[in-house]
Amino acid sequence: MPALHTVLDALLSNTVAAGTIPNVVAIVGNRAGAIYESAFGSRVLGEQAAMTPDSVIWIASMTKAVTATAAMQLVEQGKLALDAPAHTVVPELANTKVLEGFDTAGKPRLRAPRRPITLRHLLTHTAGFGYEFMNADIKRYVEVTATPSIMSCENAALTTPLLFDPGEAWEYGINIDWAGKMVERISGMPIGRYFQEQLFSPLKMTSTSFKLSTDQRRRLVGMHARGPDGKVAPFPLEVQQEPEFEMSGGALYSTVHDYLRFMRMIMGEGSLDGVQVLRPETVAEMARNQIGDLHCGRTQTVAPEVTNAADFFPGAPQGWGLSFVINKTAVPGGRAAGSLAWAGLSNAYYWIDLKNGICAVLATQLFPFFDTATIGLLGEFETAIYANLQ
Repeated sequence: MPALHTVLDALLSNTVAAGTIPNVVAIVGNRAGAIYESAFGSRVLGEQAAMTPDSVIWIASMTKAVTATAAMQLVEQGKLALDAPAHTVVPELANTKVLEGFDTAGKPRLRAPRRPITLRHLLTHTAGFGYEFMNADIKRYVEVTATPSIMSCENAALTTPLLFDPGEAWEYGINIDWAGKMVERISGMPIGRYFQEQLFSPLKMTSTSFKLSTDQRRRLVGMHARGPDGKVAPFPLEVQQEPEFEMSGGALYSTVHDYLRFMRMIMGEGSLDGVQVLRPETVAEMARNQIGDLHCGRTQTVAPEVTNAADFFPGAPQGWGLSFVINKTAVPGGRAAGSLAWAGLSNAYYWIDLKNGICAVLATQLFPFFDTATIGLLGEFETAIYANLQ
């Protein structure tokens, strides 16, 4: 598709050359494979090593769909159930309380939840857990109780309370990390090993892992941050390499080529290149809105240096599947209604258009999340793809 390559190369290279974002790597695929793949800029601003299509990036919350896939494999096998109490698998969840506020001394007021948390709640972010960088009450709780940040990858980071009773609202948070714990308990192996044996090896995702290998580190892209003045500078950050728990909600490193293989598996109803890792009916269930009319897909911020408030489809109805946001109406000039998507805190974005058989990743490595310039580029990138498909 010469026109597609010409248009996308110009769009991405010009954006990086203008200094709008530090670097970019992107891929577009269909059910047969990649139809566009390129990268621009340097891996670290001010250094010589160039971005390449096989550059290794922190995909952050793009990890969540991988964890959901692992959990659904075990659901297929009858080893996990979507609607059974999750504490029967991970007993620690039986101790989880709902945060009702803080007393006059600043101490958290807690009560027992009205119903148990289920795997379905965890995969749909309706269990009640939040993130300390997105929710003021969780941020305050973490501060007054000296609870470790989720980025510490300490087990104590998962002990934050619920913001509401399970099933009653949508709140983006540490839910998928608990789903990962369920996979570990049932499989009897660390989540990273489970991923490798049951997903990455079968799908030939050769550059995806929690712990960086020597070869991955050679291709690693550095993190950057946009300051209050709008300027971008390197911001050294690496996910814990010897963690107490492997953060299945957001700690994978990968390449856009590897993630394309994962997305093509979803588009292939659970199969890729003759290898089946999920049943078609399981993929259909993951792609179905699971939360009725609950308000979802929109996040807030209490740490603007980490993330901006985010809304992928302003003013449009959104649903939530088993780890994906679902746009209920077509994006003008872009993806069809019913497409699956999400993103990573590092300003890495993907979508899977099941109707048109198109999927894509656009990624840089930049804080804060939902960076205005990157989101603008993402919109232009999507529009250019659909305008130039042949």
